[in-house]
Amino acid sequence: METLQYLLSGFGVALTPTNLAVAALGAFIGTIVGMLPGLGPINGVAILMPLAFALKLPPETALILLAAVYMGCEYGGRISSILLNVPGDAGAIMTAMDGYPMARKGLGGVALSISAWSSFIGSLVATMGIVLFAPLLARWALAFGPAEYFALMCFAFACITGLMGDAPMKAALAAIIGLSLSTVGLDSNSGVYRFTGGDVHLSDGIQFIVVVIGVFSISEILLMLEQHHSSEGLIKVSGRSLFNLKELSLTWWGTVRSSIVGFVVGVLPGAGATIASAMTYAMEKRIAADDGHFGEGDIRGVSAPEAANNASAAGSFVPMLTLGVPGSGTTAVMVGALSLYNITPGPALFSQNPTLVWGLIASLFVANVMLLFINIPMVGVFTRVLRLPNWALVPGILAVSAVGVYSVHATTFDLMLMAVFGTVGFLLRKQGVPMAPLILGFVLGDMMEQNLRRALSITNGELGILVESPISIGLWAGAAAMVTIPPLLRWLARRRKTLVPAH
Repeated sequence: METLQYLLSGFGVALTPTNLAVAALGAFIGTIVGMLPGLGPINGVAILMPLAFALKLPPETALILLAAVYMGCEYGGRISSILLNVPGDAGAIMTAMDGYPMARKGLGGVALSISAWSSFIGSLVATMGIVLFAPLLARWALAFGPAEYFALMCFAFACITGLMGDAPMKAALAAIIGLSLSTVGLDSNSGVYRFTGGDVHLSDGIQFIVVVIGVFSISEILLMLEQHHSSEGLIKVSGRSLFNLKELSLTWWGTVRSSIVGFVVGVLPGAGATIASAMTYAMEKRIAADDGHFGEGDIRGVSAPEAANNASAAGSFVPMLTLGVPGSGTTAVMVGALSLYNITPGPALFSQNPTLVWGLIASLFVANVMLLFINIPMVGVFTRVLRLPNWALVPGILAVSAVGVYSVHATTFDLMLMAVFGTVGFLLRKQGVPMAPLILGFVLGDMMEQNLRRALSITNGELGILVESPISIGLWAGAAAMVTIPPLLRWLARRRKTLVPAH
């Protein structure tokens, strides 16, 4: 009952004219950013974050804008996957497997409408999951001390490196770079300046916004200038524009299953929408067995990953709001946005700032309904944006990024540092190093160090406190499992593949 009252008060915040307008704008911009190949939700939120701060929006309004952009990006990624065979973001990769063949068969309208419906169900299930489980998790998290928090952050890093199947070492490298960058500036314990090189601009540390805009927006611009996506051309939407009842019933239970799996995966720190969509695509393919035509335009191959990646995106808000640990790269950027307002996410956030938390949760429901009504009838408008050339797109992104970075401290040093991070980010991405672990490392670095120091100061340096409580032991066991089990499963799968031809 108490949760229901808080949720109703949240709707009171989300349904104010200003917040409704901001949510609609964020949903629209998010859909456009999400469908432009390569940009994705992290870039969308990173580009809008400084703008929200510069406009001096209240924290709940700024967070509603960023959340709507995030949800919109997850919806938008499917449009270019289906019509262009180029996923707008990593979470939409699996959608292209069957979405593009459907479009080639003249079922592009059906694929787009069923994917929008599945995205809606996925987000709805996950948002209900947030309402049910986030307050419980927040109350449980109040039992966390510094040792438990340190173990939790180690668990988050273990999730990142363990689940990045294609490049665990590169993910670990990115996380270490992020952790290293977080140590620059004044040491709050000893008062000593660390790694500043005597430069006064670095005495307060590296600004979060400079790192995010540099490694995502600027490096993305450099990638866009270097290469044009290779595709077989945009397919014109023809034939039916809406799915029928038979197609709805065929995909319904797969959509519900994928939404639940997507939410659970999204709650795991660092797992993300890509893993959720890949898992559910494989799950539905296995369930369909001989009845399916996955890879050739099976409608279940479109609905399942779309439901999962949207559910995962909403699910990633749970660890961010309750534990202060971002569930994805995009929520890591949102943690940075909260820090600009001097708000620290964590278990106390529910009791200290209920207006912000429940306003955000209610706005997820509102934005989800808006996105459904924006995405089905306005597909024609969005597909025109896919024809936008890079010479028009790149200056716009660069201008918004530079204005956002400059507006925080009004110093050209930040702009130069942004350019340096952009160049380094570009080189790392060329080598296949993912940027999301770097941002997670940068966001968690300071919290991780402070909690480790506090825990050790309680016991005068005795390491035993780190494995003293049942929560810590459980988290360390979970971290060990996340590091060892996924590689072991991959090794077993490879071994099975090599053994099959021999028989």
